Amino acid sequence: MPALPKLLVQFLAIGLAGSLGAMLRYAITLLVPNSAFPFATMLINVSGSLFLGWFATVFKDRVPPISDFTYLAIATGFVGAYTTFSTYMLETDTMVRDKEWLRTSAYLIGSLILGLIAVRAGFILGTLQRRA
Repeated sequence: MPALPKLLVQFLAIGLAGSLGAMLRYAITLLVPNSAFPFATMLINVSGSLFLGWFATVFKDRVPPISDFTYLAIATGFVGAYTTFSTYMLETDTMVRDKEWLRTSAYLIGSLILGLIAVRAGFILGTLQRRA
């Protein structure tokens, strides 16, 4: 089973890089006040999208290429923990570039509506559980 150690190392790299992304996210929330508008969250989501777009473009086809291991650690671990919104935007941009308008619209609108419904459902379930 030689693949298992490689998979384990990938998980550890993603976890380590993810912990750094999560800590940076928290640091930004401490530095940027949210007040009545979630400025910190918006800054995190937009900067994460900017970074992931840049990173995917510069390092995807780089010669010599970075390893899949490094790409996973940074794109999935670090940026993924920093913000999942960046992945959402990168995937959406790929569909836009491919001119897949129906798929793009379904993904954007569906993710927003289903995400909002899921948050509301979680709130309702949590409220019901607290009352029980």
